[in-house]
Amino acid sequence: MPEKNENKKEIEQLKDAEKTYQSYIQRRNELNDMAKVLREERNMINDSRKDQKDEMAKIKKERDELVAKMRHHKEIRNKFQEEAKKLIDAKRKKKGEVFKNLPLRVEELKADVQMLEYRQETVPMSPQEENDLIDKIRMIRDEYKKTKLKLDKQQEVEIDISDKDKTIDELFKKADEEHKLVQKYYDENQKKHEKYMKIVNEFSVSISEANKKHEEYKEIRDEAQKAHEKAFEMRSKIISIKGERRKRWDDAKKAIKEQNI
Repeated sequence: MPEKNENKKEIEQLKDAEKTYQSYIQRRNELNDMAKVLREERNMINDSRKDQKDEMAKIKKERDELVAKMRHHKEIRNKFQEEAKKLIDAKRKKKGEVFKNLPLRVEELKADVQMLEYRQETVPMSPQEENDLIDKIRMIRDEYKKTKLKLDKQQEVEIDISDKDKTIDELFKKADEEHKLVQKYYDENQKKHEKYMKIVNEFSVSISEANKKHEEYKEIRDEAQKAHEKAFEMRSKIISIKGERRKRWDDAKKAIKEQNI
């Protein structure tokens, strides 16, 4: 009777052990499936990050090209502005050479000469008076010639100043056109920079997500390994119980056989 109870107890232990073994196997498989999903999700995030890196490199290259264009047109704009400023300084100096009353003075001297010549021709006078008048006419005519030369030069200066004004206007117009291009490329560069920073932030988030998935994957994988080890221990226990039962069964058969001899 005790032997029967012992046998029954062993059968119950074996059933429990096999049940526990199957539960560990099931748990291990479930955890392995979970780990597989996490690994795939992590790999998907890492793959998307490669695309993000390519996109970042592309945008950075485009942004650098825009910066180069912006700097190029900025240099041209500054060059036009500098040339215009130099002409403004030259114009200011030339303006100092202009006398507003010079044309009037030329007309006055011309009129004086004409009046004196008319007087010489129409008014009776002594030889001395006429000589004095001739000297005066000569003196005023000389002054007229000198003043007329100054006026001619001044008119050249005025023409030069007028030409400078046109050139200055053209230079500032060109500088404005270059500035519009500078502003255009600056605005485009800002948009590219904002897009670049957005991807950088997304890239940072994806790294964090990938790391989180990787940590979860390792956790689940470790749990699966523990379940596997427990299943292995339980399997060893089952094999041991079965081995002992088989040994006793073989011993019993051998004993019966010996009794029958």
